[in-house]
Amino acid sequence: MEALSISTLFGLLAGLLFLSACFSASETAMMAINRYRLRHAAETGHRGAMLTLSLLNRTDKLLGVILLGNNLVNIAAATLATIISIRLFGDSDLALSLATLLLTFLILVFSEVTPKVLGSSYPERVAYPAAYVLMPMLKLTYPVVWFVNLFVQGILWLLRIKPPEPGHGSRLGLAELRTIVLESSGVLPREHHRILVNLLELEDITVDDVMTPRNQIEAIDIEDDPERLRQQISTSHHTRMVVHAGSSDNLLGVLHVRRVLHALAGEELDPETLKENLEEPYFVPAGTPLFTQLRNFQGSRRRLALVVDEYGELQGLVTLEDLLEEMVGEFTTQAPSDTGYLRREADGSWLAEGSVLLRHLNRKLGLSLPLDGPKTLNGLLLEHFEDIPEAGVSIKLGGVPVEIVQTQDRAVKMARIYPPASDGVSSGNASI
Repeated sequence: MEALSISTLFGLLAGLLFLSACFSASETAMMAINRYRLRHAAETGHRGAMLTLSLLNRTDKLLGVILLGNNLVNIAAATLATIISIRLFGDSDLALSLATLLLTFLILVFSEVTPKVLGSSYPERVAYPAAYVLMPMLKLTYPVVWFVNLFVQGILWLLRIKPPEPGHGSRLGLAELRTIVLESSGVLPREHHRILVNLLELEDITVDDVMTPRNQIEAIDIEDDPERLRQQISTSHHTRMVVHAGSSDNLLGVLHVRRVLHALAGEELDPETLKENLEEPYFVPAGTPLFTQLRNFQGSRRRLALVVDEYGELQGLVTLEDLLEEMVGEFTTQAPSDTGYLRREADGSWLAEGSVLLRHLNRKLGLSLPLDGPKTLNGLLLEHFEDIPEAGVSIKLGGVPVEIVQTQDRAVKMARIYPPASDGVSSGNASI
């Protein structure tokens, strides 16, 4: 060392600090890199990503080679700083102490904090090039790294700590996946993001939330006059209709209108013909998650189910289209009798029937009405009033003013909603 000039020694010290910075940046980048983005890049054939993924599958070996190199470089830098201090100031305790403090500061700023911030900020840019260097280093120093890891594994065994399998710690649960999707709203197209969120929420939504209530089901009474049956079937906007005999509790089955089109052309629609073309009713319990019901529809090859409560009483009707609309949004044409139950007025308010589902209101108007209790606007209003309100009475639901417009048959028939101004609310006359 005495043959080297002071300037050369300073150059070597700067080089060692730079190597230390490279090891620090590589370590942070390798640990901070997005594993899913890394796997995607590796599957596309990116060589740096493939090497990085291979190294991360052996985390103990990777950390071993990085820390081995980093510690060797830092120790060499400390030794070199001592030599420089002695050459400049002699064998002075004060000079050695100052040199130690100065080197600590340089390592902390230039070889630790700064490179690690860069590594965490740009993990792909740092990790991919670093993998080309770390992989050969690991092969060259494998015996040393293996020997060091023997002691590491022994200590972990004594502490009863078992490291997870490679890749196990990066697996996501449904809640974590939902968080990722919600946070990606600024990255994904709006429609794609909405569909993904709806898919992840299928397990939290039940058939009760989307079913057509019992009193709104268009059903056929097989005991009606044949001419009335003919008119009801021929003018229906539904392809499947529930059939009962007398009481609505006496369900016979489900009629596919297409099966009796030939009978409609005759002079009389025979009730026996209807019975021959009925499908067995398919019942599902209330509270069934939509995802489960979607799989049930797929397994049973059905498109319509009747929702019953714990006592077997009919509560409503749910179709495959109802489930699909929860995922991708509305795509079917509403029957004329259904249009207008949510309509925007000229003053910016919305006129809604009491039977409108709260989920539809939240989605259409951008509201946050509670969904853990009543499913309809009428149910929510009655729960808050604890009585049948009179027309003209107003209330705030979740900070949104709601005015009772009409009550009928012990229920709120029509209400006016004044949602806050929002870009997400459709303008003009609309209905859902």
